Amino acid sequence: MKLERKVPKAASSVKSTLGAALSIGLLAAPFAALPAVATETEPDPEVSTDAAGGTYELNLLGINDFHGRIDGNTVKFAGTVEQLRADNPEGTVFTSAGDNIGASLFASAVQADEPTIDVLNALELDSAAVGNHEFDKGFDDLDGRVTDRAGYPQLGANVYQKGTATPALPEYELVEAGGLTVGIIGAVTEDTATLVSPGGIAGIEFGDPVEAVNRVAAELSDGEGDEADIILASYHEGASSSADLGTATGASEVFNRIVNGTSAEVDAIFNGHTHLGYTFEAPVPGSGETRPVVQTGQYGENVGQIKLTVREGEADGEATFDVENFEMALVPRTTADDAALIGQYPRVAEVANIVAAAEDHAEAVGEQPVGEVTGDITTAFIGDKRDDRASESTLGNLVADSLVESLSAEELGGAEIGVVNPGGLRSELYHAPDGVITYAEANAVLPFVNNLWTTTLTGAQFKTLLEQQWQRTADGEIPSRPYLHLGLSDNVNYTYDPNAGQGSHITGVWIDGEQLDPDREYRIGTFSFLAQGGDNFHVFREGTNTRDSGLIDRDAWIDYLAQNKPLSPSFDRRAVALTGVPATVEPGDNVSFQVSKLDLTSLGAETEGNANTELTLRYEPSADGTSAFARAVPAAALPADLGIFAVSDGAATVSFTVPSELRGGVFTLTAAESGTLVRLPIEVPTAGIPAPGDQQPGEDAPVDDQQPGGDPLPDSPVDDGQPGDRLPGGDDQDREPAAGQDPERLAETGADGVLPLGIGALVLLGGGLAAVLAARRRKLTADR
Repeated sequence: MKLERKVPKAASSVKSTLGAALSIGLLAAPFAALPAVATETEPDPEVSTDAAGGTYELNLLGINDFHGRIDGNTVKFAGTVEQLRADNPEGTVFTSAGDNIGASLFASAVQADEPTIDVLNALELDSAAVGNHEFDKGFDDLDGRVTDRAGYPQLGANVYQKGTATPALPEYELVEAGGLTVGIIGAVTEDTATLVSPGGIAGIEFGDPVEAVNRVAAELSDGEGDEADIILASYHEGASSSADLGTATGASEVFNRIVNGTSAEVDAIFNGHTHLGYTFEAPVPGSGETRPVVQTGQYGENVGQIKLTVREGEADGEATFDVENFEMALVPRTTADDAALIGQYPRVAEVANIVAAAEDHAEAVGEQPVGEVTGDITTAFIGDKRDDRASESTLGNLVADSLVESLSAEELGGAEIGVVNPGGLRSELYHAPDGVITYAEANAVLPFVNNLWTTTLTGAQFKTLLEQQWQRTADGEIPSRPYLHLGLSDNVNYTYDPNAGQGSHITGVWIDGEQLDPDREYRIGTFSFLAQGGDNFHVFREGTNTRDSGLIDRDAWIDYLAQNKPLSPSFDRRAVALTGVPATVEPGDNVSFQVSKLDLTSLGAETEGNANTELTLRYEPSADGTSAFARAVPAAALPADLGIFAVSDGAATVSFTVPSELRGGVFTLTAAESGTLVRLPIEVPTAGIPAPGDQQPGEDAPVDDQQPGGDPLPDSPVDDGQPGDRLPGGDDQDREPAAGQDPERLAETGADGVLPLGIGALVLLGGGLAAVLAARRRKLTADR
């Protein structure tokens, strides 16, 4: 039955505003069916159920976060909807809680999601609350192209013309089903403004979704104008936990408001946005009754079903309609044969035709060139097998570089560092036959259609992220893949000890050539999957100011390839293994340690001209005499070599004698041919006498110990700038301690220096006095 629709009446009221509520779009794994929950509610005591008498059955079907899933499962998804519709064809209302489009699969995205809109039209979707992704291409695209093509309204009761209380979209839809008028109110997450490009929504703003739903619910039940017998709220907002209702409301302020703040006039609630699957029986505010709150997960993996039994009564001479009982369930996508579904349900047959045409078009477009490479850029290989996730790769690092370029703009998150999980890389960029990369080949590298997010981690948290490459589950167990090597942008380098204990592997980290500051905040660009703690990188959940850029990985990746062609593989490593490296050294120390993991195993890394053959050791003193093993060291500016060491199978033994003069700075290793630069995590002390001409601008000159009118005393101490020696024009108490020194020892050292001088002066004074006395004694003797 084609359900009758009525034109929504205009609604206007002063919009209340609240602080933005935090919501995180989790990419959940496929959900198993949850058991149906049935609840019986007592009739309203004011209603005489003997009066008007009728009982009505409604079959509410809901989806959320479909995200353009036009693929081999679409026909089965359509078949599931039709199977459930068959339970009560006349009483069915089919609705969506948003994000039908955006972040879509290639077959839909390549045609601006028109195949998805056509599929939902074929299934006679009655309404859709707008999701944040409906605004990905801007409000004008939603209110124009999308609305024009869709046979269902885009509802947004909390979307207003900027600076007004005037709705920018339809607020509700009235649907006739099973003899009742069902009012559907749609609202989107108030965080939408932070999830999409600001330029596309410059003329609108987003208010409190609960306030908007309550305002419209009051209008649909006030006895004037458009009225609804049953009201359904469709929120593109939801819980951040599916454990149980108490946990979910406790974990999310906005979900708590949806559950406990939505008007009692609302009989049932569908959720979206957080990609979780749940069926909660929630209390109705101000009554002892309950109502269903349902979210279906994502991608059409489940269809939500709420069955309402509605009793007609009478109060004060007016007909009333109360939910007498309800059942709710998540129904998994059917596994029935496509051909059988197509033969049984005409709407499914229409969907199948739409999907076939979309896939044919996607295949043709997939042959279009989008980029070029000069050589293979691949995941890590073991022999001829790709996807060694325990090893660094040219492809992983390149994708991380692309994330920084795509997300570095402030309005897209301001990413400084790119991070890529190895499991997200599903294909390679091969040079054969002609170096051209097609749309389909580029898409195959990142096929999961993750959104690109940014988040803030402190330096200490970023180091923890690197430590979590040595994997542990949330329960502390070692998973089947005990190590996952992250791809990192080219401004990140680190060293590690593979033999260290859990949590102690990372020995040094450098960002843009500077030592990682544990207290500084760094903006990280990554995939939504990883940013939510995927692949056991739990510390990402501690990130702050987490933002969805509105970009999806595939589109940003293809843009990067198009703008940077041709691309060449880079065989320098971000991470190098070191064992036996001392934490600090002194002049003259003999040092020996092992270096490994110098060679990548991506295709091309071991070919002649790319494989590493030697390591060059250098020492760069610090310009200001401080100990700074983390200073940026441009390879071309490094001083003379301290030694060259042979590399075999990506490993080398480095042995050397520490120079007799040290003035802070850093020891480095440079690998040929890859150009990998390793900063050794050795604290280099400041020691020795500065070389002639090494005095820095602003440095105090040495004390002139020469005595007036004569040569310096043979045993006078020469001022070499050491702690405890008094400098001209200042007091020792005003001097800063040298790096690594204990300030309390400075006072002791100063006292130790003054005491011998005082004793020496007393000895000289005593000797002079004795000489004077002896001379006077001789004179007295002579006079006698």
